Amino acid sequence: MASIISPPNNGLISETGQQYYSGSQTFRGDGAQTKFITTFDTNLYLGDWNSQLPNYALNNFKIYTSLTGIPGSWSEYLTDFTVTDNVIDFVNTGAPAANLFIAVQLTILTGGKYGNTQAEKAFGQAVEDNYGGYQYVKLNDIVANFMVGYVGKDKLIPTVKRTDVIFFAKRTLQEFSYDTLKSIKSSELNIPPSLTLPLPQDYVNYVRTSWIDASGVQHIIYPTNNLTTSPYNTQLQDASGIPTQDNFGNDTEGTSITQDRWHGANDTLINGRFDNLDLNNGMNPYDFGYGVLNGYGQRYGLDPSLSQSNGWFNLNERENKLSFSGNLAGRLIVFEYISDGLAYDLDSRVPKMAEEAMYANILYHIIAGRINQPEYVVQRLKKEKAAKLRNAKIRLSNIKISEISQVMRNKSKWIK
Repeated sequence: MASIISPPNNGLISETGQQYYSGSQTFRGDGAQTKFITTFDTNLYLGDWNSQLPNYALNNFKIYTSLTGIPGSWSEYLTDFTVTDNVIDFVNTGAPAANLFIAVQLTILTGGKYGNTQAEKAFGQAVEDNYGGYQYVKLNDIVANFMVGYVGKDKLIPTVKRTDVIFFAKRTLQEFSYDTLKSIKSSELNIPPSLTLPLPQDYVNYVRTSWIDASGVQHIIYPTNNLTTSPYNTQLQDASGIPTQDNFGNDTEGTSITQDRWHGANDTLINGRFDNLDLNNGMNPYDFGYGVLNGYGQRYGLDPSLSQSNGWFNLNERENKLSFSGNLAGRLIVFEYISDGLAYDLDSRVPKMAEEAMYANILYHIIAGRINQPEYVVQRLKKEKAAKLRNAKIRLSNIKISEISQVMRNKSKWIK
């Protein structure tokens, strides 16, 4: 059997250009070797090798074989095989024939260059998800590197449980995600007639909401703040105003009247953006009562916080949904929000520019949580943690002098 070469060490580029850009890696059978190690940065996931079973659709790769290796001769391999730690094993069917060409193709938006039919193509986006991955280091690697660099004999931490390091690494990643790391995620959504959308599964806090016009330009949607609210409790009441209960003694809930009125409101009455049709129907921009019969002089000007036509949104915490104003029905929006970085395996990555700050933060919390530690050591680590976090924020702020100069160009202002 031919020897198997292990993948390169973590932290180095392990993919070839073909693997990174096309998501494919090729091998050659020798008639004896049954195991083939792939060196993708993306972990291979095998739901099932049998294309007739439902879990087959979960695979993020396909295997193709060819006798000649020329285009048009590749067929999908649909016989029993297993995958463990990115090692493909054909042990159940025997070693591939000598000189047989074997190709592993990660799912890609174009389907890849192998396969003779559309059904054989490897459609998906595992390749695209890996683009730009070198700028990150995985959380597991952070833990492993910390154990090597900071734990051991003659080091500041003689011994520590790996579970403790994992705990502080996760807590550090969460805290960094709120104001340091690039943890802002965004979703492109259409607002339905109900004017409500459920919050994303990994939502922690919102950053910005915008609707997108026909030219692809975003228009900021502002929060309602004190303009309206979404009541948390909406109990039904009897004629005396007492909340009613069901047969089990629990308060009965109804729909929110406040939200229904907000969804049906005419935003023109709020932002003062009248048109000729409104004026012809009796509205008057100088009348706070929005009618000529209510008297003049009650409206002296627009409220700057309300004088915009992009619409509003607010958080309905009772239903954990986003609620939008009526003028946004059918709009395409982009909702930007913060995740804590731990919701999915893919998110558990740290930008390399913040890697040293991660180590300093973990080190400080482990030492600070132990008894009989010299206070001067704890304070020194605390200062180092703060300094490295500050450096990480500066690095990740991505400020470019040339971009600032472009913005300030042709401005009649002195840069002081």
